[in-house]
Amino acid sequence: MAAEIHSRPQSSRPILLSKVEGHQDVVSAALLIPKEDGVITASEDRTIRVWLKRDSGQYWPSIYHTMSSPCSAMAYHHDSRRIFVGQDNGAIMEFHISEDFNKMNFVKTYPAHQNRVSAITFCLASEWVISTGHDKCISWMCTRSGSMLGRHYFTSWASCLQYDHETRHAFVGDYSGQITLLKLEQNTCSVITTLKGHEGSITSLWWDPVQRLLFSGASDHSIIMWDIGGRKGRTLLLQGHHDKVQAICYIQLTRQLVSCSADGGIAVWNMDISREEAPQWLESDSCQKCEQPFFWNIKQMWDTKTLGLRQHHCRKCGQAVCGKCSTKRSSYPIMGFEFQVRVCDSCFESIKDEDRTSLATFHEGKHNISHMSMDISRGLMVTCGSDRIVKIWDMTPVVGCSLATGFSSR
Repeated sequence: MAAEIHSRPQSSRPILLSKVEGHQDVVSAALLIPKEDGVITASEDRTIRVWLKRDSGQYWPSIYHTMSSPCSAMAYHHDSRRIFVGQDNGAIMEFHISEDFNKMNFVKTYPAHQNRVSAITFCLASEWVISTGHDKCISWMCTRSGSMLGRHYFTSWASCLQYDHETRHAFVGDYSGQITLLKLEQNTCSVITTLKGHEGSITSLWWDPVQRLLFSGASDHSIIMWDIGGRKGRTLLLQGHHDKVQAICYIQLTRQLVSCSADGGIAVWNMDISREEAPQWLESDSCQKCEQPFFWNIKQMWDTKTLGLRQHHCRKCGQAVCGKCSTKRSSYPIMGFEFQVRVCDSCFESIKDEDRTSLATFHEGKHNISHMSMDISRGLMVTCGSDRIVKIWDMTPVVGCSLATGFSSR
C-alpha cells in the first residue's frame, strides 16, 4: 500500500500490486500490455524487456533484447503488436512481438534524429511514426518505406509529444516552456499556434480528443489545461505538486486527471466541477493596493522620499502588491491552488468564509517517477524512474469507479 502525504484523511489510496525489478539503469518507459498481465519496459541499460505475470504472481522477463544504444522512449500498438523504441543516438527501431509475447522480431531502423529521442507516437491509419528529440525537431517518417517525410525545427529541445490522429495536429512541448501546435501534411507542416504559460520546461503532455483539451505538466511544478476546441487558450492552472510534473493522464469517463511528479507524488484531480481560471499577473510600478513604489520606480521613490518595495502578486486577483498588503496565505482549490499561496489581504477577507475543501487527492508513490502510463479500462497504472524499479498500481479505489463498466460510486 502506498502511504499518504496529504494533510486531510483520505478514504482510499492507490494499491501497489507488484514491483518489477531487474534493470541496471534508469527505466525510461513502461507500458501495460492491454488485456494481458504484462508490462513492456525500456531502459537506459540498453534493454527492452517484456515481463509476464507467472502463476506465482511474480513478473518474469519473457523477452530480453539488448539495443545498441540506451533506450529513451517507446510506443506500442497493441492491435498490430508493433513496438517502436527511441534511442540516445537518435534512431528509432521497430519490432514485431509474437502473439505469445515470447519473441520480438526486428523490422527496421528509422534515422529519425541526430540526438536523443524524447517521445514517439505511431499512427496506423497513415502509417507514420512521429517523434521528437533533443536535436530540437519533430520528424515524421513512413513506416512502409522507412523514409523521412518531414521535419520541423524548434529553438529548444523538443521534450514531449501528443498527436491527434483524426486532424493530424501535433502538440510539441519544449525546454523553453512553450507548446507548439502543428498541422502535419505528407511532406510539409504548418504552425497553427504556440501556447505560452509555464515558467519552466514542458515535461509531459496529454491530449483528450473528445473534449479537445490539452493538459501540460512542467518543471515549474504546475499543470495547465488548455481549451483547444473552444480556442480559449489557457483555462486552468493546477498547483499541488512539490516537484516537476513528469507524467499526466486524463480519464475522460470520470473527468479526473492523474499526475505524477519526480518526488514520487501521485495526484488525482477532480475536473468534473466548475473551476475558476487563475488570473494573469498584472504589472505595475507601484503597489496596486497602497500605491507605494516598487524598488525599480526611481522617480516615485525620489518624489515621495521613500524606499522601494519588493513586488509580489496575489494569486486570486492577479494584482501587483507589496508584502504589507499581502500578509496572508491561503489554499484556493477552485482556482487550482491546493497548497497555501500568497493572496492580498482584501482577497483573503473575501474568501475566508468560502468552502476551500481540496479538489484533489495526493498520494506517495515512494519512488522517483519519470514516466507513467495507465490502462484506463482496467484502472491500472504503471510508474517507473531513476531508481530502476517499475511499480504496478490498482487505481480504482482512487478514481472512484469501475472503469471497465463505467459504474461510478460517486
